[in-house]
Amino acid sequence: MKILGISGSPVPASNTDRLVLQVLKASGLDFEFIKLSDLNVRPCLACKACVEDNICKVNDDFPALAKKVREVQALIIGGYTPYRVLDGFTKAFLERLWSMRHLHSVNENKYVITIISGLFKEVRQAALEAIKTELFMERMHHVAELEIEGNVPCLTCGYGDDCKNSGIPHVFTDKIKASADHCVAVENQPVWKEATKIGTSLGQFIRSEIDFIPRIEPNLY
Repeated sequence: MKILGISGSPVPASNTDRLVLQVLKASGLDFEFIKLSDLNVRPCLACKACVEDNICKVNDDFPALAKKVREVQALIIGGYTPYRVLDGFTKAFLERLWSMRHLHSVNENKYVITIISGLFKEVRQAALEAIKTELFMERMHHVAELEIEGNVPCLTCGYGDDCKNSGIPHVFTDKIKASADHCVAVENQPVWKEATKIGTSLGQFIRSEIDFIPRIEPNLY
């Protein structure tokens, strides 16, 4: 395996999942796809037991996941933005990367593509910027960021027309009725072609078929 795809979306076969998988497939590399909601990865406990050997000592699923991260050349990390912030699954995973950073920078120069799904562009960009900063601290080679236009869950919960807390009037209008017909599939968004292109380029670069891959830096000021 040369590339690992990680999705923080708990929704089965979500837009985030499918775009992560599209990048993986477009790369033409051997890959594995992991859904964080299938694992038990807690936030970092700040115990610092990993300081000397870069191995997290917390007894959950992260140490096994970290072993996979160590073995690959590239990562595709996908998250989403409930409540206008990065989701808890993705954030916990990123926090736990601290165990691999200090002293030895185990993840230095690994290639990473990041993906965010969300309703509002400014929220997606804020989440991507936060992830970008984390990857910079890991000394990773951040290749690209991809944004998915998200869907309000009230469209498909079954009570979107009657719930006083429905998000539908805020995202659409009072005249829109709850229906999956209003959901936008990632395959029908411009980001699908963008993901295919960057996934193909990543695979070509890792196979030494091309000699350049982009690198983006965070805005630290």
